[in-house]
This record gives sequence, C-alpha cells and structure tokens, in this order.
Amino acid sequence: MDRQRADPLHVRRLPARLCPKPRILFVGINPSLASARVGHHFAGPGNPFYRLLHAAGFVPEPLAFADAVRLPEFGLALTNIAERATREAAELTPDDYARGRTRLARTIATIEPAVVAFVGGTAYRQFFGPSASPGPGPKPERIGDAAVFVVPNPSGRNAAYPGFADKLVWYRQLRNWARDQVR
Repeated sequence: MDRQRADPLHVRRLPARLCPKPRILFVGINPSLASARVGHHFAGPGNPFYRLLHAAGFVPEPLAFADAVRLPEFGLALTNIAERATREAAELTPDDYARGRTRLARTIATIEPAVVAFVGGTAYRQFFGPSASPGPGPKPERIGDAAVFVVPNPSGRNAAYPGFADKLVWYRQLRNWARDQVR
C-alpha cells in the first residue's frame, strides 16, 4: 500500500456544514492535510477563508476555523467536491472527483441553496468540465434552481490572487451579487 493511502489523514472525512435552503453553499476542492489534522475546513496555517467571510460582510463577527459549525446561523453552508484530504489537489484522482460530483449534486438537490459558490476555479471546472468559463465571478450555469459563482481559492498558494485584498474583491462581489439571487 502506498504511503498516501496508508496515512490516516488521507482517509479522514470532514463533516460538511449544511443547513436547509442556505443563501450560499461554499464548495471547496478537498480538505488539506492541516484541515484533516484538526477536523475543520480551511484550517491551514494562514488560510484567510474565515477572515474573508467577515471582511466581505457574510458574518457579523470574526470566525476561526473551529467556528465553521456556526455558518448555518448566517445562512451559509460549506462542503467540498472531493472528500479525501491531500497535500495538494493534484493528488486527487478522477475517481475522487467523479464520486464528489455525484455527492455534490445530491447535496445541492437536498438542501436547495440559492447560490453555489465554488471556492476556486478547480472545484468549478471539476463539476462542470474543462470547457467551463475561466476566472472568478458569476457563471451562466445553474444547478437546479441555484445560481453559480466562483470566488478565488483563499490558499496562499493561489498565485493568481496572492493577496488578501485581491481575494476580498471577489468575496464582496459574491455577497452583493447573491442578494439579487435570493428566490
């Protein structure tokens, strides 16, 4: 058995943070090893996801990664397209993504979000295919009744949007755009 498959962090599944009819369902690629280690999404050192949520006005107070259980209080939900934790998304297999697409479609049909916000273009392209329109912002596709938006991945490895302010612009745009998408 290879080291990756034998590592218990690679098999740990983080619980999705879901609620019925959220305003926004955030969909990441997959958990990082840091997230798997502590059992919370976007828990990598320096990952600004929760700071972005506060600075963009999605939540009224700063949240730490351990506060993700509170996201439903604010009409927000959180999951990943692939469940398996990895050091990098490149370690995911086509099977990881295929299972993830099926599970995500089922989750969206069940909880009925107004908006599905893919956290990064990789998650978006893995769901819609390689011809999906590039870049962040509102997208033409819908998933059931849910509108679709892409925000930059908050990871510090995101070279296209390296700074907090570069990412914050898109999270604020999502917040404003999502107000118009409420059914």
